[in-house]
Amino acid sequence: MLLHHEKVDFLHLPTPIEYLPTLSEELGIRLYIKRDDLTNLGVGGNKLRKLQYFLYDAQQKGATMLLTVGGAQTNHGRLTAAVAAKYGLRCAICCVDRYPNEVSANILLDRIMGADVILEAPKEGVPESQQLAALVERMTKKYEAQGEKVYYIPVGGSNELGILGYYECAMELTHQAEEMDLKDARVVTTVGSMGTYLGLFCGLKNEGSPLSLTGVCISPWSDDPQEHVMKYYNRVKEFYGDDLTMTVTPSDFDVTQEYTWGAYNNPVREVRDMVCHVARKEAIILDPCYTGKTFYGMVQMIKKGKIRQGETVIFLHTGGLPGINTPFHRLGFEADLIDGVTVL
Repeated sequence: MLLHHEKVDFLHLPTPIEYLPTLSEELGIRLYIKRDDLTNLGVGGNKLRKLQYFLYDAQQKGATMLLTVGGAQTNHGRLTAAVAAKYGLRCAICCVDRYPNEVSANILLDRIMGADVILEAPKEGVPESQQLAALVERMTKKYEAQGEKVYYIPVGGSNELGILGYYECAMELTHQAEEMDLKDARVVTTVGSMGTYLGLFCGLKNEGSPLSLTGVCISPWSDDPQEHVMKYYNRVKEFYGDDLTMTVTPSDFDVTQEYTWGAYNNPVREVRDMVCHVARKEAIILDPCYTGKTFYGMVQMIKKGKIRQGETVIFLHTGGLPGINTPFHRLGFEADLIDGVTVL
């Protein structure tokens, strides 16, 4: 049991689980969706569960500013900006990324909520992690010189503390599944920075839940994803010690990177088509970077028999709606859909 750590309780929980009847019939499974896109700050999304714990820690340390990192259109950055605005803190989002030539999507929301967005173009021959660390150090010194006390949150909120948000969600899911007679369901989630997946994994396994877990990577890893999450788990195990009682090997992690399409946040016609299909069948909007890719991957796993016919699946909707308005995604949707627009 890890949840002796304190948090600032600002979410309206539990988020609902909804049955998707049309897609269930079409796919031959019992398909449900866990609506973590409906969390209640800054347009919602999964990172808010993690940020409850980061905010408490920041407040205890007397922070006046939250500083985090990600791509230019980071959903985590947007939600960090939302939490900072709600609780009277400044916020900065540092990105090693190119300016997308307009203030739109998450960048627009960041600025509406008062966050600073710092974009530094990638430098040739410099590893992104090294460049980002240098940028964070430089900006931290700048803000501290202005009198701020900066609290740093890693990409995606994915560190030892960050897993607590989805450890708690795993317990919430288990309780809801029991009430809804979904006790043997498979949970399918996006895998980005790994914190959501590992939090769910630890919560389900450590608390003895009957639910299983499958992760779908939305960007390729340089190493095997099972090995990568094992390294993350080992850090978490060292941090929490005897509170984590289970024995884990890399083979325990059900994670696939078959459906990344070769890059992070790349425009993919098949993923856009899946976003439209889900919207037209169930009136639920996925995003083209995270949940759209993951849903596409899940459908392919059903077609290949990796998810069995008749199986009960709970798809975790992690949010990310503003990503549709990222310039290259929006232009792709426009080209796909313009034939249905009539101008008189």
